This record gives sequence, structure tokens and C-alpha cells, in this order.
Amino acid sequence: MKVPKLLAIIRIKGTVKVPQEIAETLERLNLKKRNSMVIYYDDPSIIGMIKKAERYVAWGEVNDLEILVQTLKKRGRIVGNHKITQEALQKLGVNSIEELAQLIMNGELNQLIKKGLLRIFRLTPPSGGFKGDHKKKRAEGGVWGYYGESIKDLIKRMI
Repeated sequence: MKVPKLLAIIRIKGTVKVPQEIAETLERLNLKKRNSMVIYYDDPSIIGMIKKAERYVAWGEVNDLEILVQTLKKRGRIVGNHKITQEALQKLGVNSIEELAQLIMNGELNQLIKKGLLRIFRLTPPSGGFKGDHKKKRAEGGVWGYYGESIKDLIKRMI
């Protein structure tokens, strides 16, 4: 079985003056607030939603296990908005956060969500601020759009 790519999607812009159609798309992606991040697997329907709301999000592939472990340790939550503790890990059926991150990278995210893991992470604004113009896409020197594997640098600054 081929392991799907893990995508990180971060909401960059707030809720003011967002067209209704795009607001609904962001809601379906569970991106309700600015500086929140969700993780999904690479799927045509997810990519379509990202493309629709591209002016409001930064996204890319997460291939670095270390970044995922750091994010889970600092910002990971389970149902009830509780931090991931050793007791919470036992409910999820794993022994450590490293093992949890490895399962997510191996395609087990949906099973873990059914057991109580939340796919949303509330991040802080990036240290040093966003590097670029909010009105331009990443390829033109802005902040929104496709980051590729360099999304890990943005996540690291926002943890």
C-alpha cells in the first residue's frame, strides 16, 4: 500500500471580508481561525478545497517526522481540547508521541481521529512575522499559497 503524502494547511488571513463561498470551504477544512493548522492526506477533494481558498491559506507537504513530533508535543490536542498526555496516548493506543507521529506519517491519521485525536492545531503568529506581502502569493514573494516542503520552516516558527 502506498502511503499518502501528509499536507499541512495553515490559515493566514482572518475572517473579515471573506466571500461566503470561500468561508464555507475554510469551514469544511476546519480552518475557523487565523493561525490555525490542520493536517490531511493528499486527496483530490482536499486539493480542490485548498485551491478554492488559496488566497487565505499556506500549505505544503510534511515529510519531516521531527516537525510533526514537535507540533504534537506542543500544540496537539485530543477530544475535549485536552493536551496530549501519557494517559491520552494510551487511549489512542500508542506509547509515545514519536510513535503517534510515525503512525500519522504511515497513513493512520483517520483511525487516530476516530479514537479522539484532533487534526487541528492552534498555532501562534510566526516569530519574526510573515516574510512577505499578504496580497501576493508565495511564488511572487507573498505569504499565501503553496510552500512545498518549506512549510516546515513556517510551522517551526509558529509552534
